[in-house]
Amino acid sequence: MISQTAEYALRTIVWLAGQDGVPQTTRTIAEATRVPPGYLSKILQNLGRAGLVTAQRGLHGGYVLNGDPAAISPLDVIDAIDPIRRIEHCPLGIESHGSELCPLHRRLDDALAGIQDALRRSTIQELL
Repeated sequence: MISQTAEYALRTIVWLAGQDGVPQTTRTIAEATRVPPGYLSKILQNLGRAGLVTAQRGLHGGYVLNGDPAAISPLDVIDAIDPIRRIEHCPLGIESHGSELCPLHRRLDDALAGIQDALRRSTIQELL
């Protein structure tokens, strides 16, 4: 349902949320979350651009969660990394359908909307 990258990002955010604002190195995060370090660096950059984490430089630097875990939703994290793609046009390429989805694709898109809503209404705090 979500990409491996989005799952790694969720693991990272949830783990950082449990660290009480103490900066964590990429290496420490990678070991704790079982995310490959090189891959994690790219994920952390995207999370930083989205304002979900902050990098602190220096001897005791590292990454910290930027915000209250109760105010961050799993959907915020997923949207920062690899948003859930809704069905806007016929996936089968049937031109007569255009942007009017057939009953099957409408139901599937409605299910995706329900998933997004569930992720939006949840918080990282609930995952700790």
